[in-house]
Formats: sequence, structure tokens, C-alpha cells
Amino acid sequence: MSQSAAISIAHLNHYYGQGSLRKQVLFNINLQIERGEILIMTGPSGSGKTTLLTLMGSLRSIQEGNLSILGSELLDASKEQMTLARRNIGYIFQAHNLLNFLTAYQNVEMALEIQEVTATEADARIRNILTAVGLEARMDYYPSNLSGGQKQRVAIARALVSQPKIILADEPTAALDKKSGRDVVEIMEKLAREQSCTILMVTHDNRILDLADRVIYMEDGHLMNPSNVGEIAQ
Repeated sequence: MSQSAAISIAHLNHYYGQGSLRKQVLFNINLQIERGEILIMTGPSGSGKTTLLTLMGSLRSIQEGNLSILGSELLDASKEQMTLARRNIGYIFQAHNLLNFLTAYQNVEMALEIQEVTATEADARIRNILTAVGLEARMDYYPSNLSGGQKQRVAIARALVSQPKIILADEPTAALDKKSGRDVVEIMEKLAREQSCTILMVTHDNRILDLADRVIYMEDGHLMNPSNVGEIAQ
């Protein structure tokens, strides 16, 4: 297990259910993601991608094997240790999970509530990140007045405003058309590289695979490394 990697996984297994209903969904996962790396994970629906993502995000407890985030081991971690791990992680989901009664500015502001920053610094960060995602003219818009692509840009701004070390994104382009989807990922990539942030993105969208440093493939709970991206995209 590398202490220098952003995410380091060794011999990870995961199960759902109990007793005779117990079913293994992840099998001997070994993976290392370097700091600053942009990694895409793809594969069929039901192959275990989202389960693995939630384990990396400290949203589920580790059952067997080892998983460390920024050098901190999550096996047998307490609730407090898991909470601390989550503070270094930004999450972006297919359903952008914006609060409809808050403006774009206020939705992003929520991510800074647990951060120790002054009101002046928070305001500057929020305005800078919303400008960076192209929403400087829509900071006071409510989600109902934003397009799908604009909502996802707000979600990206919310995930990045706290300057996390790791971004975990689950199907962030699934509800978007080709151009909006690519625009969203290019924005995410640019901002993450500026912040030296690691990205792990789960996607079925073959049109964005070229934006990653590396693509990995999961099938039936097993992680595989394809020889090239083209084999997946065909």
C-alpha cells in the first residue's frame, strides 16, 4: 500500500446481504490512483463500479482488504475517521442533488459551511468558482431556471469550492447531450488540474474517455486494465 498515492486499494472484497443471501459484488480489487491523476472507470451496469466508488468515498465501511485515502487506512476506521476522510473528497453525481429553494451561489456556499474560512474568503471562492464554470451571470438563478448542463456545472463548483484533494464523480454526463457532457468534463478536468486534484469518474460515456490519464474497466465485480481505450469505445 503506497502512502504517497491519493487512493490505494489492495485485495478488496465486498458483499451484500447476510447468511444464505450473502452475495459477493467485488472480487480482489487492487488499484492505485496517483495524486493529480484523472482516472475513468467504465464497464457494464451492475458490474460494481458505484459500490467501489462509495467505498473509496468513505460512504460505506470496508469489509475485507485494505483501502487508504491520502495515506489514511479505512479498514476498521471509526465514524470520526471516515468523516475526516470525506472532508478531503468532493462528490459529483448524475443527479446533481441541488437544493431547489437555494440559488446557484447558495448551493455552492453550503459546501463551505464546515470549512474554516472567513465570510470574505468564502464569498471570493464561490464567485471565482462559479465564474470558472461559466455561470458568473447566473449566480442568483434557482435550479429551476438553469439547464441540465448548467445545473451540473453548479454541482462541479460545489464539489471543488472546498478545494478537495479528490473528486469522485458518478455518471456526471449521463443526463446531458454530447456537447454539454464534454463541456462539463473539460471544466472539471481543467479546474482539478489547477488545484492538483485527483479525479475518479465512473461513466458509460465513451465520448469522454480521451480526457483521462488512464481508463480502467470493471466487469462482474472484477477490475481489469484494457490494453487501450479504443477497445472499450468500440
